[in-house]
Amino acid sequence: MSSAPPNMPPGGGAPPPYDPKMQWRAYREQQRAAWRAQRDAWRAQRHAWKANYVGAYGPRVPSVVGPVILICVGVIALLLVTGHIDANSFSAWYGSWWPLLLIVAGLALLAEWMLDMRRPTPVHRSGSFVGILFLVALLGLCAAGWNHMRPWMGGWNGNNDFFNFWGLPEHDLDQPEETNPIPANATIQILNPRGDVSITSGDEPSVQVQAHEMAYANSDSGATRIFDSEAAHVTVSGTAVLVESNGNDHGRVNLTITVPRTAKVTVNAGRGDVAASGLGTGIDVTAGHGDTHLDAITGNVTAHFSNDKHDFSAHQINGDIDASGNCNDVTLSEVQGRITVNGDLYGETHIENAGAQINIHTSRTEIQIGSLPGDMTMDSDNVRVSDAKGPVHVTTRSKDIDLSEIYGDTSVESSNGTISVAPAGPYNVDAKNDKGDIELTLPPDASATVNGQTHNGDIVTDYGLTISGDENKTVSGKIGSGTAHIQISTSNGDLHIKRGSGVPAAPPAASKVPTAPAAPGAPAAPNAPHLKSNKTLPQQPVTQ
Repeated sequence: MSSAPPNMPPGGGAPPPYDPKMQWRAYREQQRAAWRAQRDAWRAQRHAWKANYVGAYGPRVPSVVGPVILICVGVIALLLVTGHIDANSFSAWYGSWWPLLLIVAGLALLAEWMLDMRRPTPVHRSGSFVGILFLVALLGLCAAGWNHMRPWMGGWNGNNDFFNFWGLPEHDLDQPEETNPIPANATIQILNPRGDVSITSGDEPSVQVQAHEMAYANSDSGATRIFDSEAAHVTVSGTAVLVESNGNDHGRVNLTITVPRTAKVTVNAGRGDVAASGLGTGIDVTAGHGDTHLDAITGNVTAHFSNDKHDFSAHQINGDIDASGNCNDVTLSEVQGRITVNGDLYGETHIENAGAQINIHTSRTEIQIGSLPGDMTMDSDNVRVSDAKGPVHVTTRSKDIDLSEIYGDTSVESSNGTISVAPAGPYNVDAKNDKGDIELTLPPDASATVNGQTHNGDIVTDYGLTISGDENKTVSGKIGSGTAHIQISTSNGDLHIKRGSGVPAAPPAASKVPTAPAAPGAPAAPNAPHLKSNKTLPQQPVTQ
């Protein structure tokens, strides 16, 4: 046994000096070697897992759904940037129909799965497009929220200028009145991107233009430059007349124009109101961000609106009215021609004394009326029609429908609302409702064959009709000679068949000028629907 102490070098002598750096380096190399060994083990385990996964599920292949969605997004973005698609219209459409994109993507994935099932070697589809689908759904929810919020959000920069909103001084200038002789049957086009347009008619064969300019600038020189850039000018070329203001983002021009009564007028207003009266050959109005008021127009009226919250009114129109686009309040009265409204209506729509057919189409409601000697009111919760000549057709959802004194056949379809129909004679009625009651009020001398059914509801009738069933109840029978055919059905709602009081024997005729009342009364509020006379209460119904 050696007598040398431990850790002594061979041959004896003093031990080597302690070097902490060398010991730390040796320790670090040992740790690196252990980490590399662990990494190699992880890699080997991952490769083994992939080999087992591929053997069980097949190789991973990409899906075409993601690239197709990206191509569609790129094409739509290009069309929006180039102006081929209106951004507001696309937002309104996308907010309503974006779930269709998810349905199409799901159908594409289902088709890929069916193809993969026929492969001799199973494959696994990549899910890298899931993030794109989440983005599509998020944008759809945002667009839908914006569509619902739009009616309550005023266009803060609609007619109110941005620069005036931030407190820049306003400068005003009246241009000298300009009068140009033109043919009496001239075609006049008015272009005003920023400012109001007021049009009246005259007997002289000339066009008179008065322009009031406004500029928002910190100095007179800056205001002068704005006045020069937005000044209105008139160009006459034969029977074609152009009244135009180039506009300026720092100002606006209000135009007051007098035209021959027989001239054809076309107006394109960007940010401003349009008012016209006394024209003899109709008018074509395109209003981007502003109200439109028309009065005493002979000829057809065509109005185009953007997706904004503004009003449209027309009174004493001897011609057709064709309005397209979204509006807030719509008020029409004393219209001798057809009325066609196509677009979403965010406020109240009131129509009275219309002598021809009425067609209203929105995303929620479809209304067709033969003619309207009485009045019609529609808002976000109700549709009310009184004193109308049929046929009358109403289709809507989440609205209560009240049709009274209808002189013609009636067809009604609704959901999540009540339906009330009161025909003024032996006319056919077809009413369908989902999750709501139906109330049918017949005249005292009614003559009808009635068939009705309800699910999870009761049936109440004033007539001796046959009622059967428990959860699914039906009602049938004849009233009088059974001339008219009445078909009513609902689910999760009641049926009320009532005997009404007397009604006029003939429908009132629409007149161009309303007749004066027999005795004066308190004035009605503006745009208020007409009040009907009180009727006697019907007999107490019997519940069966």
